[in-house]
Amino acid sequence: MNKTIQVHAALFLVALIYGATFTIAKEVMPAYIAPYGLIVIRVWGAALLFILMGWFSKLPSVKIEPKDYKLMFISAFTGVGANMLLFFQGLSLTTPIKASVEMVCTPLFVALLAFWVLKEKVTNLKIGGLILGLSGAVLMIVWPHFSLSGGTAFGDVCVILNAIIFAYYLIVAKPLIIKYQAISVVKWTFIIGAALVFPFGIGDLLKVSWAQIPLNIWGAIVFIVVCTTFLTYLLNGWALKYVNSSVVGAYIYLQPVLASIIAIGLGKDEITIQKLIFATMIFTGVYLVSFKPKAAIA
Repeated sequence: MNKTIQVHAALFLVALIYGATFTIAKEVMPAYIAPYGLIVIRVWGAALLFILMGWFSKLPSVKIEPKDYKLMFISAFTGVGANMLLFFQGLSLTTPIKASVEMVCTPLFVALLAFWVLKEKVTNLKIGGLILGLSGAVLMIVWPHFSLSGGTAFGDVCVILNAIIFAYYLIVAKPLIIKYQAISVVKWTFIIGAALVFPFGIGDLLKVSWAQIPLNIWGAIVFIVVCTTFLTYLLNGWALKYVNSSVVGAYIYLQPVLASIIAIGLGKDEITIQKLIFATMIFTGVYLVSFKPKAAIA
């Protein structure tokens, strides 16, 4: 098979896995395992798989320099600890379609943080894109009424906060990924992240009635650990060898489409005209923020 086809097939599979996760994870939580408990299983399971992969693949060992320990910890906190805890907490309280659309806000927050942290150039087009996209995200949360004590608002806020934190991770982790092997950075991110999430989720795990979990839910848990976490990182890392990061990042826009098809097909969510309008605002905002005009021809 042509290498280009293989790469895009891998990236489509990643988007499909993420799209399915929005519905599959809600089958597990909170009915059988509370969100933080499921995160402990997810992170510890993935960390173990990355360690085993390192042993059996015979990849050369990479030593992290002491001066990079702080940055590695921040990457683990933002890339695994805080963002995953917030995402699963939010997903347990909102709908698959709303959560998947809200996650597309990540490029908006990357652009916003790039203006602030990296001092990137601000243009009127990007400002307009940020205002439009973030307005869509806010309307997605507050429509038709805002209440942190009921409905999906609190879950939506958690998903948006997760997108902000993950956007920051994409910025702070970049120097590490450039300096070291991507797999080594991911492995240590998950090892440190496993320690960070444990205190939050151990209480939830102790409350689980393991004997009451049916076989299909065990299958969902295995899917989340092996596919949603371990396999997606491997496929994205492999794809980055052959295409640039913008191509990999573009596949995030498929996730809401696939998540919606899966959720509606399984009867777990429904599409409304309001969701379509707010989603259009977010997608248009992301496009404007990411738009790069072609250089003029002399």
